[in-house]
Amino acid sequence: MIYWLKSAAGPVVNRGKAAYRRFEKYAPIISFIAGFSWDNFTLGRIDRVLDNSILLFYVVLAGVLIVIQNLVNHGVLSKPFWLRYREWYPVIVQFLFGGLFSAYVVFYSQSAAFTKTDLFLAILIFLLLINEFLRERLDNLYLQMSLYFLVVFAFLTFFLPVVIKKIAVWVFLLGGFLSLGIVLGIIFGLHYFSALKSREQFQRVNSLILGLFVIFNAFYFLNWIPPVPLSLKYGSICHSVERLDGKYQITFEQPDWYQFWARFNPEFHYVEGDTVFCFASVFAPTELGTSIFHHWQKWDEKNRRWQTTDRMRYQITGGRDSGYRGYTFKKNIMPGEWRVDVETESGKTLSRMKFEAITVDSIHVDLVRITR
Repeated sequence: MIYWLKSAAGPVVNRGKAAYRRFEKYAPIISFIAGFSWDNFTLGRIDRVLDNSILLFYVVLAGVLIVIQNLVNHGVLSKPFWLRYREWYPVIVQFLFGGLFSAYVVFYSQSAAFTKTDLFLAILIFLLLINEFLRERLDNLYLQMSLYFLVVFAFLTFFLPVVIKKIAVWVFLLGGFLSLGIVLGIIFGLHYFSALKSREQFQRVNSLILGLFVIFNAFYFLNWIPPVPLSLKYGSICHSVERLDGKYQITFEQPDWYQFWARFNPEFHYVEGDTVFCFASVFAPTELGTSIFHHWQKWDEKNRRWQTTDRMRYQITGGRDSGYRGYTFKKNIMPGEWRVDVETESGKTLSRMKFEAITVDSIHVDLVRITR
């Protein structure tokens, strides 16, 4: 019976190996699509304990394997046990980096307003894409340490606010210095155990990491990093907002049929004296309290720039899956191009809602009323 099973399984296994060799060059693409799709459907809230525990495990394991790989490559670890799995170290590190970058793209894209915060998100997407083709280059110490610094930095940027339940500049700086300390600690450890090629390499890789640290801090203060762990769940420019039985009823103009992505019509028709509302649901982790601002701006045609008319503030408390709901409003607006930026206390943009205010004698457009 066993002999028959082996005989029957042999051709199947051989066909499987032949098929893999035939499509091996497409494996990175298939792996990328499958992995990113899986993360997109399975990752939940950014403050979910299980997800963050898995990501933390990935970060720690990647660091441990990078250390082991370099110690093996330089003969510090020479026992057969370590040498037996030598080829697998970069493969597993690549897998861990792929999982982390995929999760980061999901989380950071939820917080991106697709304005100037695009740059950091674009870097994460780029690294997610090229990671699938880096297996042969992950022996390079400079590449290893650069990617690992970014992995730790991007994780602590959203993880620390979740744990500390506070969003502030000092929390971001704490995450940056922890990232710097962890990676420089690894480099110093490798240097101590003679797992670097030379003192010159030691100095160069340190300079590289310090340079990345400065660059990403500059990104933060230029507002080029999405304001994780906050994210906008819903936003709309409305004709009315009413609170009834703990829920909000909002009324807005129906977008045209071809504006399938829009939550409201970018043309806001109003009778002189009407009020325009900006409604937003902002997600924050459980027990995290912070301020949200609605930054109202009007386009100045004469000076060709946006002019601030109001920056209105309200307090939110985290924990609600669909976000903490809040709104601001303006009376007696002027016709023309407007935009409302939903911002954090430090001025980071969560969302930007643009609309054109058009004066009419009476409202003759389709209005939609929904409950949030």
